[in-house]
Amino acid sequence: MTKLWTETGFVENDPYVIETEEVKAGEGQVAVRPLADLIAHAEASNDTGLAVLIKPADDVKKLAPFIDRIALVAVEFPAFNDGRAFSHASLLRERLNYGGDIRAVGDVLIDQIPLMLRCGITSFAVKNETALRRLSEGRLPGIDQHYQPTAREAGNPGSYSWRRLAKPAA
Repeated sequence: MTKLWTETGFVENDPYVIETEEVKAGEGQVAVRPLADLIAHAEASNDTGLAVLIKPADDVKKLAPFIDRIALVAVEFPAFNDGRAFSHASLLRERLNYGGDIRAVGDVLIDQIPLMLRCGITSFAVKNETALRRLSEGRLPGIDQHYQPTAREAGNPGSYSWRRLAKPAA
């Protein structure tokens, strides 16, 4: 069972549906379309509130002409060791200035969620039992040291391991 989680907790009644052969969006729901389908739909209409599924091999920069019309970008993590969706999220936030919801879907593990948050991902479709349990208990792991700035700055600016503060003059 997949549950939607954000930093404010679990979300009920998610209107977005990733369509498959077996699953189709119903009344009051928004279809999350693959990139090619979204581009075709966006070029043929003036619809807003669109939703797209970005797979690891997709070129997220193709969303640029439609970025203001997109409400949700779902980035797929097909396996724990495939981190291309981290790059997709960073590109969306930093280069395309996307301000909407970026959702992690697929293999979303508890230890990766803090890193996903730093890249600009704002919601998580979680099905991993350990992750669901830890999130329901409010047990999100922390990160003490950061190696680089990201779309979301560290709470403690002194936590960047590569930044050294000037020593006060004697």
